Amino acid sequence: MEEFSIFNIFTLLGGLAFFLYGMKVMSTGLEKLTGGKLELALKKMTSNQIKALLLGMGITIAIQSSSAMTVMLVGFVNSGIMSLEQTIGVCFGSDIGTTLTAWILSLAGVDGKNPFIKMLKPSSFAPLVALIGVIMIMAAKKNKKKDIGRILVGFAIIMTGMTLMSDAVSPLADSPKFQNVLTAFQNPILGVLVGAGFTGIIQSSAASVGILQAFSQTGALTYGMALPIIMGLNIGTCVTALISSIGVNKNAKRVACIHILIKILGTLILLPISMILESVIHLSIFDQTVGYVGIAVMHSIFNIATTIILLPFSKHIVNLSKIIIKDDAAEEESSKKTITGLDTILLKTPAVAVHTCISATNQMAELTRETILKALELLKGYDEEACDLIIENEDIIDGYEDKINSYLIKLSKSSITGADSRSVSKMMHCVGNFERISDHAVNLVESVQEMHEKGIMFSDECINEITVITDAIAENINKAFDSYVNSDLATAHKVEPLEEVVDNLSTELKNRHIRRLQNDECTVELGYIFQDVLTNLERVSDHCSNIAGCLIETDEKKTLHAYLHDVKENDETFRNEYREYAEEYFRRLSGDSVKAS
Repeated sequence: MEEFSIFNIFTLLGGLAFFLYGMKVMSTGLEKLTGGKLELALKKMTSNQIKALLLGMGITIAIQSSSAMTVMLVGFVNSGIMSLEQTIGVCFGSDIGTTLTAWILSLAGVDGKNPFIKMLKPSSFAPLVALIGVIMIMAAKKNKKKDIGRILVGFAIIMTGMTLMSDAVSPLADSPKFQNVLTAFQNPILGVLVGAGFTGIIQSSAASVGILQAFSQTGALTYGMALPIIMGLNIGTCVTALISSIGVNKNAKRVACIHILIKILGTLILLPISMILESVIHLSIFDQTVGYVGIAVMHSIFNIATTIILLPFSKHIVNLSKIIIKDDAAEEESSKKTITGLDTILLKTPAVAVHTCISATNQMAELTRETILKALELLKGYDEEACDLIIENEDIIDGYEDKINSYLIKLSKSSITGADSRSVSKMMHCVGNFERISDHAVNLVESVQEMHEKGIMFSDECINEITVITDAIAENINKAFDSYVNSDLATAHKVEPLEEVVDNLSTELKNRHIRRLQNDECTVELGYIFQDVLTNLERVSDHCSNIAGCLIETDEKKTLHAYLHDVKENDETFRNEYREYAEEYFRRLSGDSVKAS
């Protein structure tokens, strides 16, 4: 038997590196494969703790990372997407879900001469899994198949790392020095501290369990030694949640606090029970040698038992977290002014970040719609309160644009699916149009305020003309914004015919205005204001066309120029819709039926 040397340490560290990298590759592939659907279910979470527990378990099993699950929860609470009370059931479920990894790793302990049993060993099937995964990555055309390939490669790397770690520590089985070191772990408090400290450093409970399972192959580790270490590594995995809670609001910090409380309370309850069973009752199993499966069993029992004991006291745990992390009045006030609820923590789960960004962009769209429609109403009658609201909304919309754009830039650098990439592109194009529409709303307010301050106003004929064109624009605004918020291509196709009508209406109104000036029916001062109003109205309509066009470009993969050329030249539906809109609005403008050319 070879002696344990520095080269075994190198192999052990190399195996750990393989393991951690494999976990990263596999969890990223799993997350992309699910497309964020499981995570997004969290946003619809109810107060039903059992449902929350099952969902937390399912998501953690799907993405194979309880740390990522907790970081996600911190981000959701910090963003206001979830309440603190909704997270505790998910935390319990996540703790149970993460135990699956230990069971997968226990395959390394499968032994036997039967070829079928031998194939269950990672050293036997990992190379084959890696080969299939690489072939899928290189040959597949669809992203989903490539993601499956990455999952397979990640899994093979994990198992290769596990084999390397097991081989590295195998010489310790006959080492007297190692036996002496292990006697220290007969102290359960030391076992908890070592497990927590080691896992806190590498920030992966799965890797800690894997190393523990590898060390179990020396035959020197008993159930009594391993159980406190398992409790400690469950506490140590909370370090990731603690790091993610830096710089977030109080409630988000409490999510990390709840995660730690569950682990610590579980240990404080179960460790004394295990010590009594071992020292007082002298249960023989604690002196037996533990293996791969034994560690997986203890890992599962600890988390399931903790859930059964503490789940009924969920509200008390939440209240305890509020006592530990007290409210800050100043922070509460500033949180009310949070614009979009976007959080950089969610960038660690790109699929969730994309959908959260879609939600924020939809909020921006609805606020922009409300703002411009109020501005159009102002042209028919001055309202100081409405003016102030429009200006206030425009500041908020500017904030939306800044935050969403910077967030989208960061998000575009992440590993996202093709569909998510198109969503990011669509949002990048549209938020600028939303912001420009709000700018035009403020320009309209300034024109109205100027007339109010100077005590001048448009004639009844002019107001009638403005009413017609603003009604047409309001209809187009609703079509454009509905098509964006609902991802409705059919409605998007109806925007351009109406935009053409608005352009023609604007030209007609300018000609009428020139005639009024020539006949001294309008002052030059009012003329300038009227021209400014028409210019801003035209720009608003143009931006509506841009929004609808962006949807068509992104989803139909056709440039806006090519689309407009095709429909105007060849699309009978476009011409019919244009003719209907033109007849409706020109009839209202002229008081009789006017056939549009």
